[in-house]
Amino acid sequence: MTDRPTVLVPHLVMARGTEPIAEAIRDRLGDVDLRVATDEAGTLDHAPDAEVVVTHRLSDELLEAASDLRWVHSLSAGLDHFDLDRLDERGLILTNSSGIHAQPIGEHVLGAMLHFERGFARAVAQQGRREWDRFGATELADRTVAVVGVGAIGTRVVELCDAVGATTVGVKRDPTEAPDALADCVTPGRLHEVLERADCAVLACPLTEETRGMIDAEALDAVGEGVLVNIARGEVVDEDALVEALDSGELRGAALDVFTEEPLPEESPLWDFENVLITPHVAGTTPHYWERAADQFAGNYRRYVAGEELRNRHL
Repeated sequence: MTDRPTVLVPHLVMARGTEPIAEAIRDRLGDVDLRVATDEAGTLDHAPDAEVVVTHRLSDELLEAASDLRWVHSLSAGLDHFDLDRLDERGLILTNSSGIHAQPIGEHVLGAMLHFERGFARAVAQQGRREWDRFGATELADRTVAVVGVGAIGTRVVELCDAVGATTVGVKRDPTEAPDALADCVTPGRLHEVLERADCAVLACPLTEETRGMIDAEALDAVGEGVLVNIARGEVVDEDALVEALDSGELRGAALDVFTEEPLPEESPLWDFENVLITPHVAGTTPHYWERAADQFAGNYRRYVAGEELRNRHL
């Protein structure tokens, strides 16, 4: 480690370009040795000097060329785009941006649940027909919400549910670290027990080998007549089983922001259900993204230079 490590923002950091995050990092770290690439050639030219890479994805070519690399910082909370085994073999540090999306995704989840409780889909449809037809609605405060994955995002969902009076139960690998607002928290082995208690199941867990396909036909049967909200990863849910549960009328509805294949194919039957709210992977969007991302990275950069333990470290 050097006193002034070279930091690379590669061209593949985001579809919207590298400059917003680069500018935000410069604002916070001043004389940081920051290299910013706008294309693949630039990324590979800077790679041999990079001790730190800040990115959403890490290509094999970049990893191969970055011979002095010591630390990879992911600009997203999810790490399923990274080859963890290969990074571990290289002895690299890997940190993520856990918590950066907690507020916007928490609000998205709250809005999705209110969409079903307050009948907003029906209201919008009637408005389009200029139709005045009063209808009844229900209250989220009467509901029990199961939050599967009580990390930073799941915790914010719990807090917002608590604010409107809903009862929350959680699923977390270490329930002893669960927020106080939860009425109960159990380990993943008791997932179905929690789903059976819930009127709404919110998926906020990372995609791992353990969670891939976790919400299968049996889990959906446990949800019963509830609502499923998925802001985790599409692969956490068995989509064929979900379509079957919706088609049979078993599920009250689903709010889906993530899918096994994205963009969601036009031929997907999920488009056709009136009780399914589809959003195009936008739950985490916020005008505060860059400042929050840069704040997290800058804090860890200072710790790295000082030889201190990094936050949100996974390797």
